[in-house]
Amino acid sequence: MAVAEIGLRRLASQRIAGARCEHPADVVRWLGAVQAQDYHQALWAVGSRTRAGTRVRVERAIAERQIVRTWLMRGTIHFAPPEDVRWLLALVGPRLAVAAERRREQIGLARADISRAADVVSTALAGDRRLSRPEMMQLLEGNGIATTGGHGYHILWRLARDGLICIGPTEARQQTFALLDDWAPREDSRELSRDGSLAVLAGRFAASRGPVTAHDLARWAGITVSDARAGLAAAGGLVCDTTAGGEHWAGAEQAGRAPTGAERRRTYLLAGFDEFLLGYGDRDAILDPGHADRVVPGANGVFRPMIVTGGRIVGTWSRSATPRSLSIDLQPFAAPARALVTQVTSEADRYRTFLGLPSSVEPVVTCGEAER
Repeated sequence: MAVAEIGLRRLASQRIAGARCEHPADVVRWLGAVQAQDYHQALWAVGSRTRAGTRVRVERAIAERQIVRTWLMRGTIHFAPPEDVRWLLALVGPRLAVAAERRREQIGLARADISRAADVVSTALAGDRRLSRPEMMQLLEGNGIATTGGHGYHILWRLARDGLICIGPTEARQQTFALLDDWAPREDSRELSRDGSLAVLAGRFAASRGPVTAHDLARWAGITVSDARAGLAAAGGLVCDTTAGGEHWAGAEQAGRAPTGAERRRTYLLAGFDEFLLGYGDRDAILDPGHADRVVPGANGVFRPMIVTGGRIVGTWSRSATPRSLSIDLQPFAAPARALVTQVTSEADRYRTFLGLPSSVEPVVTCGEAER
């Protein structure tokens, strides 16, 4: 396997190229967890990996509790299968707890307030109720628990990390919260030992994102490199390749599949925060380090939507949509820029379908000047 092949193979393993998933829940289950702090970008990240993906279908899967949204890997928000949320929390939680305690001390939040918040929230959300973020803050304040100075956000994060609450469906453009027991019932949850959790996590990660290294897994999951190596060694159905430098793991099926000519030529419009970039510690195989600031300006933690050609990120894009129009603006890193307009025609139409716009709406694709 040549280094130049890595990005192309990852497109296929991630279900961006080749065979896509049938249902939104299948995407989340295949990837194990999907970055989801930017809700609308996350909907496209899932939809773009389904055969007939629409925003409505993804949100329906969330509403039907086939997908749970909560804080998981690295303490950031992810979509995950309901049956896997609890063992994932148990696996990544201990390291997060250390950082959480430091943060609690920094903002001056008393442990007693967190404990009291848990009791208040449990009572308020009982009976399968949901409350919006503003309502959650009002609830805490009304019970004498301060939410200013970062206290409110930390409490919500802490209660989610402890497995009490999760993020519910978006209602009237507001994030809601619900009891995790109502969205991931304990009786339906998988029970795994720590070693078993590492093996399952590593197996899914390598199969759905391969070729990957142990450092990629460690960075993505927020676990140690030694745990990542142990998980990869214990997982079944993986192949280890050393021809591209270092150990690269992938699912046996993907490891034996060379990218097709069509996949090498195709251009994709990926979401911001997409796993194609965030799923790896070392991103040099898919993104020129010299262009990293174009995707994450100022290293501010905000990842822009990406244009991918030939397995590499070649630019960013943005869109403007109304019920009767869709405009997509491409911002390539380098020439030839104008050729991208033709290359993204099918992707632009697929994105129109995802948004639920009628076929009479023809996407207008424009291209900014390439970086010089």
